[in-house]
Amino acid sequence: MPNHSSWSRKVFLVFNFIFLAFISLLCLMPIIHILAISFSSGNAAAAGKVTLWPVDFTTAAYDNVFGKPEYLRAFWVSIKRVVLGTSISMLLTIVTAYPLSKDTSQFRLRTWYAWVFVFTILFSGGLVPMYLTVKSLGMLDSIWALVLPGAVPVFNVILLLNFYRNLPKELEESSRIDGASHFTTLWKIYVPLSLPALATTGLFTIVGHWNSWFDGILYMNHPENYPLQSFLQSIIIKNDFRFLKAENVELMIKLSDRTSKAAQIFVAAFPILIVYPFLQRFFIKGIVMGSVKE
Repeated sequence: MPNHSSWSRKVFLVFNFIFLAFISLLCLMPIIHILAISFSSGNAAAAGKVTLWPVDFTTAAYDNVFGKPEYLRAFWVSIKRVVLGTSISMLLTIVTAYPLSKDTSQFRLRTWYAWVFVFTILFSGGLVPMYLTVKSLGMLDSIWALVLPGAVPVFNVILLLNFYRNLPKELEESSRIDGASHFTTLWKIYVPLSLPALATTGLFTIVGHWNSWFDGILYMNHPENYPLQSFLQSIIIKNDFRFLKAENVELMIKLSDRTSKAAQIFVAAFPILIVYPFLQRFFIKGIVMGSVKE
């Protein structure tokens, strides 16, 4: 007698594989299309001739992005911002989430401080007070203006503190019996066990710093201090050529708006595409365990 359950499961697995492969292809096609446009000539892209393969292959769009010192300098500013900003943000997130993960019996004002942090998600002082604060601290036109104002992302703190709260209490109790301080317990026990949550919050922080452009426009008075996204936004999105040399303008004229924007997308997305596969395996676990509180 045939095993209908086994047969139906095989059919389901085949259908599921085909369906997910189709969905994956739909997700990849826009990326492939943009990549093809970025390597096509301006005329072909403007005429709508490009689909999934470059037409009149050229690297002019990427020469525009990488071939000039202004772009390379902006790229380097973004790299420094991501490295410095992520390091500071992760350190502050870890040391902030740890005490907030304790019960009120251990940390009496824990609830009050938690609500203070939540309040900052719902309300802010506004753009003008933030700018005046950064200016009064002398951080304008410096990398610190891009790093310090958002150094403590409250969402990441909440995600991490809930992850800490799900760790067995016996781990901390045994370390305290052995004479370990809170500092030792945090760095020797909590941090190694919270790698999925740290990878998730780290990915959020990296993406946030890399994609941010408005604060660069706001806090930087000189274009040589712009991060990559701010510099590309000023030149490509706004078509502002005040900061370009004559040879740069000639190159921009040869390009179409579509090829320039396609190259910009890949310049911005490529570092994240490199980092994400290494952190992806922690992502779902970190989100689920950090968002559920017992």
